[in-house]
Amino acid sequence: MKLKIWGSRGSIPAPFTPLELEAKVEKYLRDFCHSSFYGSQDIKAFMDHEQISKGKTFGGNTTCVELKAGEQSLIIDGGSGLRLKGNELMAGPCGRGQGEVHIYMTHFHWDHVMGIPFFVPIFIPGNQIHFYGVDPKLEEVIKLAFTKPYFPVPFSALASKIHFHQLSPRQSTQIQGFEVTPYKLDHPDPCWGAKISYGGKNYAHVVDNEAKRVSVKDLGEDLPLYQNIDLMYFDAQYGFDDLLKKIDWGHSSSFIGMDLAFREKIKKVVFTHHDPMASDEQILKMMRSNNEYYKMQKPTYKNDFEWCFAYDGLEIDI
Repeated sequence: MKLKIWGSRGSIPAPFTPLELEAKVEKYLRDFCHSSFYGSQDIKAFMDHEQISKGKTFGGNTTCVELKAGEQSLIIDGGSGLRLKGNELMAGPCGRGQGEVHIYMTHFHWDHVMGIPFFVPIFIPGNQIHFYGVDPKLEEVIKLAFTKPYFPVPFSALASKIHFHQLSPRQSTQIQGFEVTPYKLDHPDPCWGAKISYGGKNYAHVVDNEAKRVSVKDLGEDLPLYQNIDLMYFDAQYGFDDLLKKIDWGHSSSFIGMDLAFREKIKKVVFTHHDPMASDEQILKMMRSNNEYYKMQKPTYKNDFEWCFAYDGLEIDI
């Protein structure tokens, strides 16, 4: 099973301005001129160099990820990153009206649904589009996205066949061979993360979660979301100082995710849902702080795990 990240930003897309892009390119050119690399033949090696790769942009599309296992695929959430996934799908069966797509929705805040009206396969006759979610308003909200004055094309004009599947909290459902079990997250509006299993591997989707409940007792019936996990995708929109200023905003910090990963012996963690106000440099600063915290906590727990911060386009084995 693999994770592909189509959108890692939270709240609202955060594209580069031309001036920001120019400044980043200028910085890379200056670094190249002062490095040990030389000539056009060394450009790729320079970009792949450890220090440079850590400085790549994290991307600006909002939440959308994909789990892949062989020919099977499950998309989670329909943020602006879903548009890019749709474009990719159009090169295959979806472009011929023979595609079948499965999308699990955690909840319906704008940053998780804004890509759905721009998901091209939904307009193609013959395609089968399946939406899954715990919230009983699943069908109502998806249809609302295609309602004037929000969008000019009405739901009734969509040419694909669209199916809605309501899931039960904390009960497993088979979707394309993936075993999907929704668990409740700590968010101002109902939000359902998921533990997803395939081929003996377990993935935990923990996005739009303030993680107010972290103790075994407080998590209660939602504790299994964090148990026996190979990869956890965790909301880390804020640094710890900002988190204290934004109580009840529904998002968390990488430090809290670190503690959960240590305690539950999670094997890999990807931190995501980057604040739209955070520059690449600010996210890199958070990464450095996170690394210091990781090194400080590691001797206490006496276990180890891999971690990184998400960026658009990242693919990682689970």
